[in-house]
Amino acid sequence: MNRQCAALLGTMALSMAAPAFAEHDIEFVAEHLPEAMMDNRYATLPVWDLGVPAESTAYQLQGAYSSTTSGDLSIAGPMFSLSASRRWSEASRLGVFGFYDPLRLQADYDSRPLQTLFAPTTPIDRPADAEFTNLDGTATDFGAGLYWSRHRSEGWLGEHSWVAGLLWQRVELRDYRFDYLIASGPQSGLQGQIDFDAHYDHFTPFVGLQMPRARGDWSFTPHALLAYPVPRRGFQGHISGPGFDISGDTADVGNGKHFGDPSVTLGLTITYLPAHLSIDAGTFFTQAYLEQKIHRGIDSNWLLSISWAPSVRE
Repeated sequence: MNRQCAALLGTMALSMAAPAFAEHDIEFVAEHLPEAMMDNRYATLPVWDLGVPAESTAYQLQGAYSSTTSGDLSIAGPMFSLSASRRWSEASRLGVFGFYDPLRLQADYDSRPLQTLFAPTTPIDRPADAEFTNLDGTATDFGAGLYWSRHRSEGWLGEHSWVAGLLWQRVELRDYRFDYLIASGPQSGLQGQIDFDAHYDHFTPFVGLQMPRARGDWSFTPHALLAYPVPRRGFQGHISGPGFDISGDTADVGNGKHFGDPSVTLGLTITYLPAHLSIDAGTFFTQAYLEQKIHRGIDSNWLLSISWAPSVRE
């Protein structure tokens, strides 16, 4: 009995000391983190009316902060955008906008399977449980676009506006690099580096709907937007270790074009009309919920967006 108890206690101690490996592999979440950043940008595009009178030239300054995590990996930082629009007809407006989102990629330690679909012929048997350390990189999403909106004050939707547009964007991943250590199996102890440094260019058409409802000095505007970045691209990576150094792209090796997902975002903007100051309370909750459903492996996604939309009478 004493030997059995000792063996049981030893097994329990080993299991408690061993790291808990996440379900999703490193390549999987390395792709989804910047895609969540892209979704947060689509959710905060500065294309909504925000109570600006129809006869005015409108400007909009938008600032936001987003934070997305998967295990101990995080992508977080500020987001900035600016737009200007003018009346095109009695019921429509034409606008332009630009955005710049400089986020940081960080992790001191994370444990999950090592997988490299971008390089299917590495000497490492994969997937292999591994420990990842020393991530300190950047993820920058920037671009510009055009949009057109049409306002209607009647119909079964009541007062509402349709918006449609096209943007160009570039996602730049720099120093997206981990040190890895194989933690189990016949290659336990093998060390090396893996990185996902790359840039991805997309043209993204989008269409959306907003339905403003005024209450005194306040406006409450639910809105929805569908964005579709094209083309989808293969996910790029690079891995090195004892005796090998391999770069690849999932599309080139027949493992698919995965980067750049269609996006559906929902929001509820609350505007104090005398100051033209708005907070998108809806995206705070919907992005927290939707990103975990759309991009598996995302544990949390927080987004807070504030806008100011001064107008100039023509």
